[in-house]
Amino acid sequence: MDYMQQALSLARIAVGGTSPNPAVGAVLVKDGGVVGEGYTQPPGGDHAEVVALKQAGDRASGATMYVTLEPCCFTGRTPPCTQAIIDAGVAAVHIAVLDPNPKVNGAGQAELEEAGVEVTVGEHEEEAAEVNESYMKYITTGQPFVTVKFAISLDGKIATWSGDSHWISCEQSRQFVHRLRRASDAVMVGVNTEILDDPRLTARDRPDEKYPLRVIVDSKARTLPTAQVFNEPGTTLIAATTDADPQALKELEASGADVLQLSPWKSLVDLHELLAELGRRGITSILVEGGSTLLGSLFDGCFVDKVVAFIAPVIIGGEDAKSAVGGQGANRIGQAVKLNRIRMERCGSDMMVVGYLDEEA
Repeated sequence: MDYMQQALSLARIAVGGTSPNPAVGAVLVKDGGVVGEGYTQPPGGDHAEVVALKQAGDRASGATMYVTLEPCCFTGRTPPCTQAIIDAGVAAVHIAVLDPNPKVNGAGQAELEEAGVEVTVGEHEEEAAEVNESYMKYITTGQPFVTVKFAISLDGKIATWSGDSHWISCEQSRQFVHRLRRASDAVMVGVNTEILDDPRLTARDRPDEKYPLRVIVDSKARTLPTAQVFNEPGTTLIAATTDADPQALKELEASGADVLQLSPWKSLVDLHELLAELGRRGITSILVEGGSTLLGSLFDGCFVDKVVAFIAPVIIGGEDAKSAVGGQGANRIGQAVKLNRIRMERCGSDMMVVGYLDEEA
């Protein structure tokens, strides 16, 4: 049996509920059977290793642990997991990937080895890194991991010439988007998308579990105070410029908005400053859902880490129908944004394409 795969499955359950901590899974094995398993609890709760150790009890002595991320070796909200592993008498630990947190980053492995625990590193390393891709960027840069999501027709349109877009993607794709929202700390849209679609921006697959921060990038404070987002649980942040109408901002605050004003960049919200501020607020991951102006600005500014695109088998046509990404764009094909680490899979009647923008692209 692949126990590290089992640990990864546990870690995926925790994604979206542990931020700013990583989502980790752990499995304890002894005499050919699982004696304990667990995944990271919400901040302040037990880490995956401790959950597994508590379940195993005395059976942890002499057992082998499979854990998706290097155990922590410092005291934060909870005591260090390395000491708990040592105290329980665990004989060996298999670590999928080391923790890039400067407080750990190999020190957890070293502490275990110094205590006589046999340590192996690297099983399913790429999968484990992907589970915590947002955490890994945030803990090393202080910046949130930005995922751009859009749904397009086969001819690359996000709406008809009249602006109608409900629905290009199929039901299965839309359900997948709710899972993406739940896994994210924040969901972001531009003001034009907010005004045109009046979205709720909630994760409705498990609605009682988590309410991601809703961010509307709205330089002039044009969002309507009656928008649906203000009737939903959780917080809606209006990111405006210092040039926005003060009265409009007061009305939005009266509707329940958290207003953030930033210095304008070419009359628009400075996205570099917005992302930096969200990082300071502990936002590790952002799912951006449109529209084309915001997506274009993010691509032009090199702020995007990951793309999730749903391609529907429909033809919309129309010279005035919008594409997914606006902005300045590329002057030549050789300057076009290239994705790597690409995967494609069916999602109902749609095709989902996932890819990354990084130094290999």
